[in-house]
Amino acid sequence: MEINAEDKRTSGCGFTFGRPFTATSTSTTPAYTQPIFGSTRAAINQPKTIGTTENKEEKTKEVPGFLSNLNSPWREVLWTMEQKENLMKTVSSYRPSCKEVTQARVLLLGPVSSGKSSFISSVQSVFHGRVTNRAMVGFSSSTSFTKKLQSFNIRTQKGGENTGLVLCDIMGLGDGELTGLTLHDVLSVIKGHVPEGHKFSPDKPVGSETVGYVKTPSLKDKIHCVAFVMDASKISTQNKGLGSAFKQLREHISDLGVHQVALLTHIDKVCQGTAKDIGHVYKSQSIKETMSKAGALLGMSTSSIVPVKNYSSELDLDVNMDVLLLSAVDHILQYADLFFQDYAPQKQTVRQGIP
Repeated sequence: MEINAEDKRTSGCGFTFGRPFTATSTSTTPAYTQPIFGSTRAAINQPKTIGTTENKEEKTKEVPGFLSNLNSPWREVLWTMEQKENLMKTVSSYRPSCKEVTQARVLLLGPVSSGKSSFISSVQSVFHGRVTNRAMVGFSSSTSFTKKLQSFNIRTQKGGENTGLVLCDIMGLGDGELTGLTLHDVLSVIKGHVPEGHKFSPDKPVGSETVGYVKTPSLKDKIHCVAFVMDASKISTQNKGLGSAFKQLREHISDLGVHQVALLTHIDKVCQGTAKDIGHVYKSQSIKETMSKAGALLGMSTSSIVPVKNYSSELDLDVNMDVLLLSAVDHILQYADLFFQDYAPQKQTVRQGIP
């Protein structure tokens, strides 16, 4: 397996992320090729028994009341059909500010069952005009339904033209020692080395011997923005080690010049008022506090975090849900374009021969 110069500090005697992960402290395999969050699997994917007294008590804690007396929303949003249409036009007309690429590739990264695939399907549903499940979604599973790298073109309508956005789905983090995603493979995806459809395995890290390996990725092969996807209903119960792992992971992604945002899913599970009407999301103190906790967990400013509600049991589209989803996409594209803005000066410097 080839490891380039910038990865040497994360290989050799073992990748340490600054400090070794608990999950790898007793392993003889370099932590760089160990599943990223294997030690937190129990905390992330702890099954719950439906119908028991314990589960009912937990559910009550997860669904606090909506503060209806909060008159001023902490973020201003127009919950109208006109706003939805405006956002659809904004997303449809988006093109990267760099002429070398026609689409921004965004990688969705997060724990198992956080809602990555559901977000892709939900966004495409908005443009299709009906609820669809384009990205295969698994429910009530402790393991990732997605096992390989899949890229989804977001189309303006069913069978229509591609927008300037590609959402890339990948297996969930913290999926256990035998099937979990490793840091090496995450960074390989971001750098553009991983071929479409590659199935991940911790005992077979991506390298030059990988079928379809992209040895010299072009700009269009790389990831231009990373969107962390977090389940709002699980933020308060996450293992502290997860926060450390996320922050260290973000450092390595930042070293590649890739900007990051976060999506907070399942917001209806932390606020009853928002569950009844998504338009109340920015009047909910519960969700605001959950976003602050997510920011602390990820080591990220809350200005980079947006709440969303994916389509799951719904059969028909909801304008407020669509506005929230499209606002999230618009937010992502703004950060993706920062990558291209940063890339242009670098390219100009190389062209002029400035070291």
